[in-house]
Amino acid sequence: MANLFTRRPKRKNRFLLMLKLFTGVVVLLLIAGGVLLGWLYQKNLPLADTDRNSRLLDSQGDIIATFSASGRSYEPIKLNQISPLLVKATLSVEDRKFYGHFGFDLEGMGRAALVNLEHMARVQGASTLTQQLARNLYLSHEKTWSRKIKEAMYTAQLEMKYTKDEILQMYFNEIYYGHGAYGIEAASLMYFGKPAKDLDLAESAMLAGIPKGPTYYSPYTHLDNAKKRQKIVLGTMVATGDITQKEADQAAAEKLAIKPQGQQKSNLTAPYFRDYVKNLVTSQLGISEDMLDHGGLNIYTTLDPHAQAAAEEAVAKGMDSASDLETALVSIDPRSGYVKAMVGGKNYKESQYNHALAKTRQPGSSFKPIMYLTALSSKTMTGLTTFNSEPTLFHYDNNRKTYQPSNYGDKYLGEINMEQAIAASDNIYAVNTMLKVGADNVIATARKLGIVSPLESVPSLALGTSPISPFEMASAFAVISNNGKRIPPVAVLKITDAAGEVIYEAPKPAGEQVVDPAAAYVLTHLMESVFESGGTGNRVSSIMKRPVAGKTGTTDTDAWLVGYTPELATAVWVGFDKGKTITTTDAHRAAPIFAQYTEKALENVPPKIFTIPSGVVSVYIDEESGKLATADCPHKKLEVFIAGTEPTEYCSLHGGEKEQPDVKNKAEEHSWWSDFKRWLTD
Repeated sequence: MANLFTRRPKRKNRFLLMLKLFTGVVVLLLIAGGVLLGWLYQKNLPLADTDRNSRLLDSQGDIIATFSASGRSYEPIKLNQISPLLVKATLSVEDRKFYGHFGFDLEGMGRAALVNLEHMARVQGASTLTQQLARNLYLSHEKTWSRKIKEAMYTAQLEMKYTKDEILQMYFNEIYYGHGAYGIEAASLMYFGKPAKDLDLAESAMLAGIPKGPTYYSPYTHLDNAKKRQKIVLGTMVATGDITQKEADQAAAEKLAIKPQGQQKSNLTAPYFRDYVKNLVTSQLGISEDMLDHGGLNIYTTLDPHAQAAAEEAVAKGMDSASDLETALVSIDPRSGYVKAMVGGKNYKESQYNHALAKTRQPGSSFKPIMYLTALSSKTMTGLTTFNSEPTLFHYDNNRKTYQPSNYGDKYLGEINMEQAIAASDNIYAVNTMLKVGADNVIATARKLGIVSPLESVPSLALGTSPISPFEMASAFAVISNNGKRIPPVAVLKITDAAGEVIYEAPKPAGEQVVDPAAAYVLTHLMESVFESGGTGNRVSSIMKRPVAGKTGTTDTDAWLVGYTPELATAVWVGFDKGKTITTTDAHRAAPIFAQYTEKALENVPPKIFTIPSGVVSVYIDEESGKLATADCPHKKLEVFIAGTEPTEYCSLHGGEKEQPDVKNKAEEHSWWSDFKRWLTD
């Protein structure tokens, strides 16, 4: 009996010892686990492949494009831009407990382990969406223990550092859907030609089934497999209560309009601008191609998403998709030099050539304002200076050469002034002006405005025979809009590296006054007549609801409208790549594109008149004599002049006192009234 009682305490002590030891191990494991979790929380996740790609951002900070060495199709979007049906379909088939677990589905892992043991092979997996994301972002798909450990670590880090919605958003932007499409937006556009937010139930179930086997379940290569997988997804949605069996049956029976391979809709934003910036940063800002592809740079640009959308919409509406006629549009803010919008062609997928930068097209009569600006600045001519519009043989180069231009349709207007010549785009008046002020002086003005293309010093320069790019034309007209103050065009504001450090920042331009402000304003006033009755831009005057100045230009192969408001200077060109003769119908496409773009881009901006600088005087002119009007002159018109160039002689045709009506602030009143009239009546 004694031995029995002495053994019990020993057993009890041994049990307590084991319990303490077990408790200690558990505590140590908890502490180690806590330390590990703390370390993982503090430790930065490695750069994902998409994080290594540099990003192009618009003026609102949204991503326009990514630069990738792999050239993969990648369209990052926000979770609220994805159809809720697609989200439910994916969760139902891939990870039903996504919002309830901490990155690992322990129950699913246990069930998968039993199934795999039963079959003595890896028959079933239990990866959560977070695990799949970690694998796709940071790891290869090799089946090793080291990869599994890293996957677990990265999964835990993702769950600690991001919300469930953020993880889900990253998943949908990263997952592979086959045929080069990474992310749901690229996949939706590729397979169905629509953004992910517009996917219906049948389309959502089809796409949700693809990631399990992007090749095996591809609608392009294995449509039968894809349809079977779609039915499985619909069945899981019924099981989770997301849809009814009737809805599942209807979706399964729906005939899907899958886009043919190779004809997928592209959702690239401002692709020509993207290429322009890429060339700019690699050729001028010291960024290498490798840094662009792998440096994780953020390139902040001046592109206005609203203006860019307006430009693309105007081009799409204004061009014939069946024709090989090409186009370009570039728009610059005169006040800052910011490039706001750029369209370099009708279809980027068909042609990546950026016509907005092409220095091979003749601007035609759209070049004339640069010549008239030279004439006004010289103070040898005013808006009232007249020449006779008639067939003329011009002699130049000390009478050794001749030049005989003609007007469009052989239409000659007789004695006309500069305003009438600008409105009607009279060629005879233009060449007379060129010979009067000198081609070399006109070229000097063009250089001041930022035009760098070669310009030939001949009389025909007045008619825009020297090729100039649309980009240069928009930049030059921006200077005129800004009252002669030139601010060089800028497209890149700053560049940051992967750590967020600024490695480039555009200098803040002070601007340079390259042209007399008064001359620039007088020219603007004259160019407003282009959009009035009798002007070459009159056919789009009903579209324009704000003060605008501009000039059309037409050659045998090109058509232009270059113009501006106080906020935007825009050049629009249309023509054929191979120099094919342009028809009258096609030549008339430039003006509507300009008008529709300008109005849409500025739809949220109240109309604004052009600022009248000092050095401008306003006087009433008798339209018949071109002299100062008296009170008895029946047809008076308020005109503006550079101070000192206004007429001093009064009209004597109608008698009356040699006295001007009150012209104080009349120029501004005239502008407001004429524009207000147009807004009301058009």
